[in-house]
Amino acid sequence: MRKIEHVGIAVKDLEMSNTLFEKLFGAPAYKSEVVESEGVTTSFFLNGPNKIELLAATHPESPIAKFIEKKGEGIHHIAFDVEDIVSEIARLQNEGFVVLNETPKKGADNKLVAFLHPKSTNGVLIELCQEIR
Repeated sequence: MRKIEHVGIAVKDLEMSNTLFEKLFGAPAYKSEVVESEGVTTSFFLNGPNKIELLAATHPESPIAKFIEKKGEGIHHIAFDVEDIVSEIARLQNEGFVVLNETPKKGADNKLVAFLHPKSTNGVLIELCQEIR
């Protein structure tokens, strides 16, 4: 893992949250997109070298909707940038971490992604991200 890629924050109302974060950072989101496979609409903000991803559910059965129902709005995951996501998945499995999707899938912001189960990471959902080349 090379660095924190972004912090994901689950929100109920993306439009309202976009306004809040625009005020917070003094700049609008640089990107917004729907990720059908995850049932979310995302917005990305830059603050210096740091990225924040806001995630809002597109339907009531999406993982984000279920997360908000259970835990409320707030930090959903921490994403780490990796050079080779397939090798990193194998390395982490060998170290005993539980991988939620052994095959990387297309995520937001032109990334391949995979997630580690929070039960194996002290309750924190970890996302691995590799730039699609």
